[in-house]
Amino acid sequence: MPFPLPDLSTLLPWLYLLAILPALFSRATAPADHLWWPARLAGYAGFALVLAALLQALLDGRDNDRLGLAMATLVSLLALVIIDFSQRYLNGEPGQRRYVLALLGTLAAVAWVVTSSDLYVLVGAWIISSLCLHQLLTFYRDRPMAQVVAHKKFLASRLADLCLVAATLLLVRAAGDSSIAVILNEVAQRLQTSGALGWDLQLATVLLVLAVILKSAQLPVHGWLIQVMEAPTPVSALLHAGLVNLGGFVLLRFAPLLSAAPTAQTLLVVVGGLTAVLAGLVMMTRISIKVRLAWSTCAQMGLMLLQCGLGLYELALIHLLAHSLYKAYAFLGAGDTVAQVRRHMLQPRSAPASLKLALLALVVAAVWLTLLHSLWSLLLPAHPLPLLALVILAIGLAPWCMRLSGALHSVGMLILLLGCYLLWHLAAAQVLGTRPAPSDLQQYLGGFALLLFVGLYALQALIIAQPQGLLARRLYPLAFAGFYLDEHFTRLTFRLWPLPRPQHATSATGESL
Repeated sequence: MPFPLPDLSTLLPWLYLLAILPALFSRATAPADHLWWPARLAGYAGFALVLAALLQALLDGRDNDRLGLAMATLVSLLALVIIDFSQRYLNGEPGQRRYVLALLGTLAAVAWVVTSSDLYVLVGAWIISSLCLHQLLTFYRDRPMAQVVAHKKFLASRLADLCLVAATLLLVRAAGDSSIAVILNEVAQRLQTSGALGWDLQLATVLLVLAVILKSAQLPVHGWLIQVMEAPTPVSALLHAGLVNLGGFVLLRFAPLLSAAPTAQTLLVVVGGLTAVLAGLVMMTRISIKVRLAWSTCAQMGLMLLQCGLGLYELALIHLLAHSLYKAYAFLGAGDTVAQVRRHMLQPRSAPASLKLALLALVVAAVWLTLLHSLWSLLLPAHPLPLLALVILAIGLAPWCMRLSGALHSVGMLILLLGCYLLWHLAAAQVLGTRPAPSDLQQYLGGFALLLFVGLYALQALIIAQPQGLLARRLYPLAFAGFYLDEHFTRLTFRLWPLPRPQHATSATGESL
């Protein structure tokens, strides 16, 4: 009997670790090209390795970890692009050895998170990725603001790590093994025999959710994500497109556990929903492209956590993959913003959207999604589309519908977009496999989420239609200040653990880690 080949995607983190060795043992005076060619080679080889893993999964017919394979594909693609961009971006900068070591260490840790089947390895790699990212965020050691923001993130991440470790110990104690498959099997057995998880698994799920909330920059511990603008642009792309999304991946990995924990579901929906709404309002007041993108990430992470809390796991997976790709492109292309603004200034300004147009756009989106739901139920009854997901999608599509011009063009774009969504949803269902149906509590939480998003859409429509109205003038100062939520957390962090005095500017050229 031939020896079975291992899952090739599990070799991805080892590939990034192997690329660290030339930089680790190189001299401080070594040319920059000697540091970057192993990293670039690892980027291309990693993407090729994952493509081979996809081909292996298609040919051997084994029950592969489809979610891990999808995430490994995303990680390898982002790594390839960010490594290549970083070499050009940092050309001539001192301290490139530190950067290469921290970048490859971060990528290796993230790859371990998404490919590991052992909970101890997953949690350890997640913690290591945060520590390596800290080195990237403080790459410019002579910038005090970078040190302040990294310090806030360090404290929030360590608090999240405590929750992660406690949750891990409870899960392993309950299952008697650290294998994720064994833990989920223990969850299924408890639900089958008693219909409940028990206090230990309930507490573990709440702690896991708290860790995800802290690491996903949800309100009120979101300030570090908004203010971490002193790091190099490729680091911002890696953070917003990769590391922040790991919380959503962990929730998808433990979806059977989350679906049986009402307290954890409520926490995700309330915190994620409020974060999405408030961050969406604050984003309207920002003119800096990177700060606006950061607030967008905060809102998108809130929406993703809300989707997981509602049991809309296919929608959450689509959101995770699409958001990662979009944010990587948006941050790496942020330098073209000035040219885009100049081009827009040459075009005639359109009149602000009216309330009637906003209502019409919402109705159009709702009608099209109703037709989509009917067509999907007729053609694919085995994969039902959750009605709540379609309602949330309709609210999200409505502002986009307002910007379309021409009836024929609008209809064509809607058909194309919704057709793509059908394919994405079907692909996500295949990746995730059988998932628990939403519970009664999740349906009630869905009503709360629906009220939040309808309210957000109404507020935005009123502000856009009447930018000088009483509502806009009253709300603008609060939204511009971020509703003063970060100030309280900042004061608390500096009371608990004051920031060390920043190093002198000459230390920025040092090569030590």
